[in-house]
Amino acid sequence: QVQLVESGGGSVQAGGSLRLSCAASGYTYSSECLAWFRQAPGKERDWVAGTYAGSGATGRYYADSVKGRFTISRDNAKNTVALQMNSLKPEDTAMYYCAARPGGCPRAPSEYNYWGQGTQVTVSS
Repeated sequence: QVQLVESGGGSVQAGGSLRLSCAASGYTYSSECLAWFRQAPGKERDWVAGTYAGSGATGRYYADSVKGRFTISRDNAKNTVALQMNSLKPEDTAMYYCAARPGGCPRAPSEYNYWGQGTQVTVSS
């Protein structure tokens, strides 16, 4: 059974930093994408960042809104993916979800097979 478990959310003032982590278990693919999405109250779930590994290739991808502020990283040995969030803004406030799928990193939530339960990030001004 595939499980994704997030941790590391919390409250921080604007300009601060948080680090989210997601531990994945229960599956093995020759290539896969581990990604982060976020969803604010009353809004759609949006792509934040993704990291692809497979066939000797790797890649990291970011939404324009977080590029230069957020960094996604993965530890294949531990099956974890992290999201380092710096220079946080109030508009980054949302529930953050870890997601996984075999293959590449599309940006549509519907393309992902597996989801974590989410971790709340709140940024105050």
